Amino acid sequence: MKLYSYFRSSASYRVRVALALKGLPYEYAPVHLLKGGGQQLSPVYRELNSDGLVPTLEDGPQVLTQSLAIIEYLNELRPEPPLLPAAPADRAYVRSVALQVASEIHPVNNLRVLQYLKRRFNISEEQKSEWYQHWIDVGFSSLESRLKSEPRVGDYVFGSAPTIADLCLVPQVWNARRFEIPLNRYPIISRLAANAMKLDAFRQADPAAQPDAEP
Repeated sequence: MKLYSYFRSSASYRVRVALALKGLPYEYAPVHLLKGGGQQLSPVYRELNSDGLVPTLEDGPQVLTQSLAIIEYLNELRPEPPLLPAAPADRAYVRSVALQVASEIHPVNNLRVLQYLKRRFNISEEQKSEWYQHWIDVGFSSLESRLKSEPRVGDYVFGSAPTIADLCLVPQVWNARRFEIPLNRYPIISRLAANAMKLDAFRQADPAAQPDAEP
């Protein structure tokens, strides 16, 4: 397997955790999202992934894109440890939390959006941080409230083992901390992320542990 990844990409981070949890070896292919205008936008890379995004996973002749699709592929390829619960309602719950992060919180704060705001409206770094914090607070406030009343929450988003929901949550918490967003208002989210970071797989996938990591 070969993973095209950028150390700060939260979508790539999700897949790195999945690969580590499954114990699947892979080659790390760095794609710098800023150098040279963004290596992900080069014609060579876009032949591999026409969206010009990371991650991309090559598994033999298979070329897979979109982090959640890749994670579910890996989960089906190697079922243990499972990243989805057995019961249909529980699977729907876990998927919904994962999508709440991946589809509602992450997209409005990803690099393409921030670069467009900078280019089109010439926003300052302070304004960019305000934008980022606003949407983190909107998303995390909703998610914190939901998790507070959810009986399925345990050491992780679902019970006593990480699922795809944790794989999405932890990178988003990392991003919030990178932008120095206070998380004291989100004690459940903070606790779940801290529990996940006690596991080797999450630490191995951490941005600082990647071969292309920068200060």
